[in-house]
Amino acid sequence: MTEPDEDAAPSRDHGVQPITQLMAERRLAPKDLVAAAPEQINHKMVSRAMKGRQLTPNAIRKVTAAFCAATGKTFGPDVLFRYATAKGQIVREPETPQ
Repeated sequence: MTEPDEDAAPSRDHGVQPITQLMAERRLAPKDLVAAAPEQINHKMVSRAMKGRQLTPNAIRKVTAAFCAATGKTFGPDVLFRYATAKGQIVREPETPQ
């Protein structure tokens, strides 16, 4: 058996994201975002977003739209996710020298 090579693929786990704190401040649960979403999303998608699991650009867009609909305010993906740009694109985190 071979050991997985850490350099082979970047981590898809980015840690807890700002969306988690913003939802807590507004007392929102994943079910609130699912109910307010203009497009179809599910609880699992929101939970993964909160935990920091990397989402696809399309999923980032959907979760961002749901959060905006639930709060009535406009937020960009770059505010809700540390690994996303304002347009919802994935940004590679800088590699730390060893």
